[in-house]
Parts: sequence; C-alpha cells; structure tokens
Amino acid sequence: MLKVCKFGGSSVAGSEQFKKVKAIIESDEARRIVIVSAAGKRDSSDHKLTDLLYLCDAHLTYGVSCNDILAEIRDRLTGIAADLHLSYDVGADFDAFAARLTKGFPVDELVSRGEYFTARLMAVFLGYTFVDASECILFTYDGVLDKEKTYSALAEAVEKYGRVLIPGFYGSLPSGKIRVMSRGGSDITGAVAAAAAHADVYENWTDVSGILMADPRIVKDPKPIPKITYNELHELAYAGASVLHEDSVQPCMEAGIPLNIRNTNAPDDAGTLIVDSVEEEESENDRFITGITGRRNFDILTVTKRNMDTCNTLSRALAILSQYHVPIEHITLGLDSFALVASSAALGDTLYDIIADIRKNCRADNIEIKDNIALVASVGRKMSSHPGISGRLFKALGDNNINIRTIAQGADELAIVVGVENSQFETAIRVLYDGFAG
Repeated sequence: MLKVCKFGGSSVAGSEQFKKVKAIIESDEARRIVIVSAAGKRDSSDHKLTDLLYLCDAHLTYGVSCNDILAEIRDRLTGIAADLHLSYDVGADFDAFAARLTKGFPVDELVSRGEYFTARLMAVFLGYTFVDASECILFTYDGVLDKEKTYSALAEAVEKYGRVLIPGFYGSLPSGKIRVMSRGGSDITGAVAAAAAHADVYENWTDVSGILMADPRIVKDPKPIPKITYNELHELAYAGASVLHEDSVQPCMEAGIPLNIRNTNAPDDAGTLIVDSVEEEESENDRFITGITGRRNFDILTVTKRNMDTCNTLSRALAILSQYHVPIEHITLGLDSFALVASSAALGDTLYDIIADIRKNCRADNIEIKDNIALVASVGRKMSSHPGISGRLFKALGDNNINIRTIAQGADELAIVVGVENSQFETAIRVLYDGFAG
C-alpha cells in the first residue's frame, strides 16, 4: 500500500500544525510521499507566506524596501524551527536567498520560496528526504507539464529515497528556471506525484472534513459528502462549487487512483472519497442528491421565429455569440423558439450588439431578454435511476414560491439545473438541501 499525502497551507501554518502532520504521517506506514504548500494563516489576522512573497515582488518592482516583510517571513520560519528544535538553520538559508533579491528578480522563483522553505522544515521534522520540485516537476519551454519526464523523475526519486518530501506549487523549465503553477498548484503536484508513483490513494489534507453538500455560507452545517464520483465532482465544480483545482483531479482520474479529502485538524474523520464509480449497494442512505450548488448573474436570450429551421437558426446564433467570445451555459429548444443562457458578465456591453446581429442574421421575429438569473444545480449519480426526482424538485421549489425561469439537464442525467431569480438564489438552495439532502 502506498499513499501520497498533500498538506495545504492551513495544515502547515505553524509548529502546532507541523505536529499534527507528523502524527498523521506516523500513524500509517503507507504515507511515504508527502507534498506541502507554503505555510498559511495561523489566524484571521495572519498572512500566508505566498501572499507576503508576492508583496515583496511588488515592493521590488517599485523600488520600495521589503526588508520588513522579509523579516516577518524569516521570523515565521525560524520560529517553527525553534519550537520544534530542528537542526536545520533555516535562518541562514533564508538570509542567503534574501541577499539575492533585487529589482527584476524572477517573480516565480521569489513566490515559490514559501513552499521551498516550508518543505525543508517539514522534511527535517519528519525525517524524510527533501526532493526539490525543480528536480522532478518538469515543464516544457511553453510552460506545459512534461508528463513523461516528470513521471520518470518522480518515480526515480521515490525508488531511490523511499520516503520523500516535495514542495508543491512549482517546478522548472528546461533552462532550469523556476516556474510556478496557478494558486492551488500544490494540489496538482500531489496528484501528479500520486499518478507517477502508482499510489493506491492520494490524500489531500486540508482544514475541512471533505466536500460539503452545500455552501456553508448559505446552508447551516451542511453534511459532508462521504463518496462521490469524478464525474459528479466535475459537475459540481462546473456549476459553481468551490472544490479541487481541476488539473489536480485529472492525473488521479486518468490513473484510476481514489482521491481522499481529509481534515488535518480532525484526522479521524473519513472525509470525502472521490472514485471512478460507486456501486449502488455501497450507498449508505436513500439520498438521491450528492450536492447542491449554483451561480448568480446570468441572462436568458429567447429567440422566436415562426416556422423556424431550428438547426440553421440556432447555428447562426451560436456563431454570433462565438464571435463575441460569449460561452453558452445551456440551450433550451422549442418548436419555434430557443433559449440561450449566458453569463451577464460575458455578455457585458456587447449584449445589444449581439441582439442586433441575431435579429439580422437569424431574421428573428422576437428576441426576449431575462436578466438577473441564477442557476442552481442539483447533482447526483442516483437521480437517473429513480423516476420522479425532477418532479419532486420542481414541486419543492413551487411550494416555496420560487419561480423557475429555465430548466436544463445533461445527457448523462447527473445534474438538474434550474434558473431562478437572483433574489431567490439562496432560498432555492436551502429548499433543495432541506428537502433532499438534509
């Protein structure tokens, strides 16, 4: 059994969190590959190391001293080393790094040092071999992950050292220059390491006990999702849920590796397990809905034309929207009409130009606009096998005086999406959660 463990910024924010990580690692011999983010906030008034490093870059760019910020970062790192009685002189290494900082210093290398120094400290604390991400997370010159070279380098490091500690978030270009990923990139490092090592499980340790069934800012104490498929996760993310970085899911999904989201502060919680598929008999309850999420601020463009040649008219309308770089969320077809749902922000100031072009090129009899629309998605793998679910959803919304402005369902029947007024967005989510998930 081999497990790859990634610990996020909140999990390595200070010495007490380091101790929790060590207890987790030592509780299971299978946890032999560890990836860490840069130290995050210890409390609401604190700063993430990565944010401080980006601030240093801004100061350097404008010729302003960043010595106070560097001193704050150094104190964080040396404080952890002192609290844990580590032999590693992180202060000396940090001073050598700080001495190199001048205007024009590569920003990617600068902001990657949060992960680098946090990982150096954690490697010493765990007794694991530190492997610099610049040696095993390898990009092509155009910034794309070189999968073949990366997987080979990671596999070689694991075989050579057995227990390794790798900083997340960055890698290197063929020239050796440091390149960082988008924020949240440590999740990607962990997933790539899991795939390269043919791990049995990729554990992503954070500060929540898995993915929640609804936004806790809308629903009070929503339940965690015990098990979810990769397809359901993709639907939830597309519909608006704040879940894992999409690129951090793909390597595990392609390799068929289960992804387990766990809570560093509650290590006994099972968290959420993300898998390829779930057998019906594995279901722990009678809930048909896995999760509920959504987004606000959409417009519905309804195009009406008597005796419409739907294929030609629709294709012309879509071509016009493509010219204006407006993606379409959903399409609803009628006998002599169709409705297109698009983001209000994407339509922006071009809305009336788009309407004019559709009216002209499609020879539409009428174009109606409904704005201030929110899309609410109910996602669940079991909905397709249980008749009457959509009817129950619509009834629940109707019983609570929520007017449905549009309805969409994917061909795979994993999600039912309804459009409601922006003002009823949170109410709709609470109604659906209370009726089907609570």
